[in-house]
Amino acid sequence: MKISDSVRAAMVPDDKPMHPDFTSIYLVGPEKGQSLTIDSGEALDHYRWFLRGYLAASERAEIGIAAITHHHSDHSGNLKWVKEHLKADVAIPAGGRPLLKGLIPPQVDTLEDGDTIELGKGVRVQVLHTPGHSIDSLCYYLEDEGVLFTGDTLLGSSTTTVWNLAAYRKSLQRLVDLPNLNVICPGHGKIVNDPRERLQMYIDHRDLRERQILSTLKDSGPITSWDIMLRLYPDIAPGLRRGADNNVRRHLEQLEAEGALTVHPGKPRRGKTAAQQARDVEHAHEHDRILKQARRIEDQRRRAERRAQENPPDENWATPPRYELR
Repeated sequence: MKISDSVRAAMVPDDKPMHPDFTSIYLVGPEKGQSLTIDSGEALDHYRWFLRGYLAASERAEIGIAAITHHHSDHSGNLKWVKEHLKADVAIPAGGRPLLKGLIPPQVDTLEDGDTIELGKGVRVQVLHTPGHSIDSLCYYLEDEGVLFTGDTLLGSSTTTVWNLAAYRKSLQRLVDLPNLNVICPGHGKIVNDPRERLQMYIDHRDLRERQILSTLKDSGPITSWDIMLRLYPDIAPGLRRGADNNVRRHLEQLEAEGALTVHPGKPRRGKTAAQQARDVEHAHEHDRILKQARRIEDQRRRAERRAQENPPDENWATPPRYELR
């Protein structure tokens, strides 16, 4: 899908509750020459097939740099694969290496606020550090074409989860103030064609949630974040409850830091014994082993199916029938 003169989107269908509609991988740069990819999807075959199919069908350029918006695995899971199979350089947020352990090749470049990525023919992408959804969140801005890539800082079809609310609010305000902003390309969901209005809606939404939380606290005694969430989101899909509770807790953390709350400490459950922890680790390793074996078998089956399509059906015939005209 073409977004602007220098931007294309490979929009991979996704049915996860937290990823409505699509998970997108963006290609930025001139149609002939080196391109930048923004995010790479999860380490699952259908993301790789989709990207490879898109490149084969639509692109006359090769990927020069594979960058990400943040460390979460649904955005960074294919960085090793992109390096190995597409021969792209990999760029990650500055300070992101510990967060991406096991997901990146040995040699990577780092990006930080204020950096510019030059892609040729005047295509210049600005790097913006926009913490809030995660500590390392980056946005990328192609100012000349007014295209902003937000990862999970702003989604196309829903609100997002937040790690630090105070930082998130500052990041949203920074994005609202960008010059020449025409379109937002989110990490998940539909393309946003009313970018300033949507960003302001996010800001207003957070302000509204804070007022609702304060009102709930005023009308109740001591109450858990989960019970606040149930009152604020009475009709939320069950699969989204923990995400909503996470957002409520981020508001409560900011209100606590501002001195607005009295917090009654909870009592953690008794921790597991060393033997129980070791057993859990062993079980997790066994599950990982089974999943890897299943993926190998699935890959072998696909290769066998491809070979079967490429070769005669000798398994059905000792001597195949032959044909000639009378």
